Amino acid sequence: MENIALTAFDILNFGLLIFFWRFTLKHYKTLPEEIPVHFDFYGKADHFGSKKYSFFMPSVITFLWGVLTSLMRYVKAANFPVEIAEQNKDVQFLIMEVFVRWIVTLVILIGMNLQDYMFRYTFDENVKPRVPFGGAILAIFGSLITVFIFIGLFK
Repeated sequence: MENIALTAFDILNFGLLIFFWRFTLKHYKTLPEEIPVHFDFYGKADHFGSKKYSFFMPSVITFLWGVLTSLMRYVKAANFPVEIAEQNKDVQFLIMEVFVRWIVTLVILIGMNLQDYMFRYTFDENVKPRVPFGGAILAIFGSLITVFIFIGLFK
């Protein structure tokens, strides 16, 4: 059962990655030659560049997806916050495998949110991100807290 769930997670992440590239390619032709490529703390564009920069975020996210997906093969070599014993190794490895896949999902979603904001900001400087950046950071820290609670419960 756990293999089915992990495979479903992998398919979801790969599907999100494909959607991200499709979204970028679909909107690329509608972009002006200059687009915002960096935003300040308040969400205002403070640096502009060529529309070719629209491929930067999907490329970075694809690279991170590849690295994290490769690292999942070596989950047993990870530095666990609890001692791995014969009675807890299966559940600890499962927690780590699910957690890494969840982080991949969050990274892809955060990248998509930033890309969407960049594209919408190009045409309207008054738009807001669909998910505020603080919410994204909170999701990552909340995930870390949750995984440490689970690791502690299944020592």
